Amino acid sequence: MSFGQGGPSWGPGDSRTPDWAALAEASASRGRRRKWMLIGGGALATAAVGAIVATAVISADGGGGSGPKKSATELPGPADLPSESAPDPSFSSVAPPRPPDPKDYIADEKKDSSPVTVDAFFPGRKLTMGDRVYAKNATARTAACATTTQGALGSVLDGNGCDQVIRATYSKDGIAVTIGLAVFGTEKEARKAAQEASGGLASLSGSGVPTFCRGGSVCRRTANSYGRYAYFTIGGYTDGRDTTESSEDVYAVGDDLTDFTFRQIRHRGEVQASAAAQAPVT
Repeated sequence: MSFGQGGPSWGPGDSRTPDWAALAEASASRGRRRKWMLIGGGALATAAVGAIVATAVISADGGGGSGPKKSATELPGPADLPSESAPDPSFSSVAPPRPPDPKDYIADEKKDSSPVTVDAFFPGRKLTMGDRVYAKNATARTAACATTTQGALGSVLDGNGCDQVIRATYSKDGIAVTIGLAVFGTEKEARKAAQEASGGLASLSGSGVPTFCRGGSVCRRTANSYGRYAYFTIGGYTDGRDTTESSEDVYAVGDDLTDFTFRQIRHRGEVQASAAAQAPVT
């Protein structure tokens, strides 16, 4: 059976009755062709989607560089995971040792092991304090502490266990001051000697300085202590004039010498404390 442009043709005898069997077969054939076309189209669509996904994966992977590549949907492996955080810092509960106190090294003869000499406390040939320069004159050192004093000071020194006395005289413009450094075994002994001071230090003349502060002339006297050292001064005019409360020039020289002596004693402690701090622990 065939179909022309004018519609279906009729069967033999041209009875004008359709060939129902032929029509049914033609309809079934058309249905089968449409089904295969749908199936084929679905397969093509699936293949196209797969190609698009593959292209997207390649593009996300960096364009085909060398070495293995990760896809955009790849999950991180164990090597990609962050490592465990570092442990919190720990601190020792033991406090660091306290730095040595310089005062400890001049408070007791057991620690104060540096040599005790004239030059250790009164070095050089002159003393400069700011814009003031003093000439260093006579010096002396003796273990007979009482012989360096006048009046009752000798018994005070001996009664508190004085080991030795170092004296040095400084002068400037007709003024001379002798400073005496009395050395004791402990800080307590030195403090007690300074507090009980009576009488005074004997002036030390020589090396360009005449006898001064002797024979009844009035002179300025001081007494102080620091660590195991007590220090005393006597000062006045080399021409024998009396020192009064208005003698500011005499007071200035004496104050400079006591300040300098205090610094020397303190520096002695600092040097020994620093050496102890740097010494290896045994």
